[in-house]
Amino acid sequence: MSQRVLLHVGTPKTGTSYLQDVLFRNRARLLKQGVNYPAERFDEHFLAALDLMRLRWGGLEQEAVGAWDQLAANVRAHPGTSIISHEILATASRTQVARALASLGHKDDGTGTEVHLIVSARDLVRQIPAEWQENVKHRAAFGFSRFLRLIHDPERSHRVGAWFWGVQEVPDILARWGASIPPERIHIVTVPRPGGARDVLWQRFSTAFGLDGLDLELGTERANPSLGVPESALIRRINRVAAVDLPPVHYRPLVRELLAHRTLSKRTDSPRLGLPPDQYPWIAELTEDWIAELTSKGYDVVGDLADLRGDEPVAEKWSNPDRPNERQVSAAALDAVKALLVEAAERQVENDRLRARLEEARRELIRARTPRLMRSMEWTVQKLEGSEQGRKALGAYRMARGRNSRSA
Repeated sequence: MSQRVLLHVGTPKTGTSYLQDVLFRNRARLLKQGVNYPAERFDEHFLAALDLMRLRWGGLEQEAVGAWDQLAANVRAHPGTSIISHEILATASRTQVARALASLGHKDDGTGTEVHLIVSARDLVRQIPAEWQENVKHRAAFGFSRFLRLIHDPERSHRVGAWFWGVQEVPDILARWGASIPPERIHIVTVPRPGGARDVLWQRFSTAFGLDGLDLELGTERANPSLGVPESALIRRINRVAAVDLPPVHYRPLVRELLAHRTLSKRTDSPRLGLPPDQYPWIAELTEDWIAELTSKGYDVVGDLADLRGDEPVAEKWSNPDRPNERQVSAAALDAVKALLVEAAERQVENDRLRARLEEARRELIRARTPRLMRSMEWTVQKLEGSEQGRKALGAYRMARGRNSRSA
């Protein structure tokens, strides 16, 4: 039975991709130091979350069957500390939470595994546009203004609004996941305000996860980069005309990875997505309610709850992603076309290489099945045809045999 489990359940867009990449790349080092991050592949905890919550996700749910039970069994088998981390766990129902905690050895009377709940949180001023952009990078074609209406609906009747608050309403997430966990074992990691030092968030994660002083390699190759206004508008337009014809297995590598993450995210000089200034008052009021509620609960805060107060948007600097600058969108589209052409050319080169290998394998198979005498005759003919004297000898031989063809 695991002695302690650190269970990180969100929220999205709070540095989770970086954290999970550091944990995954250092899992062998962590294990040597008594910390278990159970994963044979980077997305193992994601698949486990899909399995736990029975979520459909572009066909990946079929791959996820049994993933949570396997992850939980790995955790239970480790006698020290284990870490589980994925942000979509934030939206788990109370029934799913109960199943998850029980499978990790947690008991309501405190006699089981010592489970610590960790939630990372960022101000809604940045989270709202970031979540709309994530929807766009996952095939959505609706505009930013519609997204704002859907999340402002008090009934949360649409799936978009329900999902947004399911993964972003920090007090509710902590209430669902932490109902049977003592408040001193519930930790909130706040994302620093804009302009802070880049390593502050990692330092806060390290403190919350008890990783301070461990020998870890912090370099990472994985991130979830943001797009600017024209780039987001371009992906949204691509979704409107092509998403129906592109199944998820092709959309993910071509649109989300190649175009959004590897190409358009590098256009850092374009206007950034931001909250419309007229939305700030209700967001600010909601944030104050959250801070008051979280303060009253006695949770452990790594950082400062004041970080949840987002900066008020400046009207003159705000750019509407539903009405972007068309010249900027065109420039982004050219970069996208170039990236697709280069990708197509590289794939053609790879296809040609594979065809050549297949042809060579076919020839080897034919040679392997050809009798030795026939192979010897073919080799002799090839050698003779390589010189003028040899060709004359072959000609004389064929005439003597009464042949006019070039086959011996």
